[in-house]
Amino acid sequence: MSHEINRTMADARARGVILPPTFHQRVDEARAAAEGQADGFRPLVGLWNSSGSSVAGEILASSGADFLIIDGEHGPMELDGILRVLQATAAYPATPLVRVPWNDTVRIKQVLDIGAQNLIIPKVGTGEQARAAVDAARYPGEKGGRYGARGIGAALARSSRWGQVPEYVHQADQHVNVIVQIESSAGVENARDIAGTDGVSGIFIGPADLAGSMGYPNNPGAPEVVAAVEQVIGIAQEAGVPVGINAFAPAVADRWRDHDVDFVVVSADVTLMVQGAIAAVDRHRRWSKGHPGEPLEHAPGSPDTPAAY
Repeated sequence: MSHEINRTMADARARGVILPPTFHQRVDEARAAAEGQADGFRPLVGLWNSSGSSVAGEILASSGADFLIIDGEHGPMELDGILRVLQATAAYPATPLVRVPWNDTVRIKQVLDIGAQNLIIPKVGTGEQARAAVDAARYPGEKGGRYGARGIGAALARSSRWGQVPEYVHQADQHVNVIVQIESSAGVENARDIAGTDGVSGIFIGPADLAGSMGYPNNPGAPEVVAAVEQVIGIAQEAGVPVGINAFAPAVADRWRDHDVDFVVVSADVTLMVQGAIAAVDRHRRWSKGHPGEPLEHAPGSPDTPAAY
């Protein structure tokens, strides 16, 4: 029996499991497909899974979005919850990214081992912090050729599909992206060092925390904040690093699309639920009073509210 099991496992390894493309590969594919097109390149469009619900995650993944972000920083999710969303969305073409709660070696290892391929690391303010994030996501190199802090346990983990991805440990860099989040004045000041860090696969700008860091809480549309965002976008583009931003308000998303960003996150499951619930109830109440009309403007969580920048 053990011989048959070993032979079956050997056959599986020879056949191999092919992992989905990384987020960076998706950006490259979209850029290549847009060459020569009259409309040019349009940024990849993403949505937040902030609720931690695997059902909501599957709905987002089936919406036509290019990617979704599973929020392990502000969302009520531990490892098992993140795993459920990854499993629920695996059947859809939307690429899942996981934002970890902090730039922590242990949590990065755990999230990678449950099968996340694309990580967002929040609050990266220096090149050293970017390097620490990359190191946490990498295995050690051959013969000590480079440092890597990621523990080697892939044979027992979903990351390698339990040993069925051929040569996973040796080729893990091809399957893992580290996207760092610049969302502070320090991050803006050190953006060139961050973008130039080997192994950084992308830069995600967080305008809400950036505005707070610069002294403009809840006002990411302040001219000084907008100028800082433009500065980071320019630096990332010069370095050839994909760059994107959170932009819930359509007019703001259009602005950054005109700056040729690579990706934009336009809403979240909880935001869409709030908007839909308020709109449905409000319309019914207006209709009941004999005054049918559109939903209330500036409802909490609507794209018109400043906090939804």
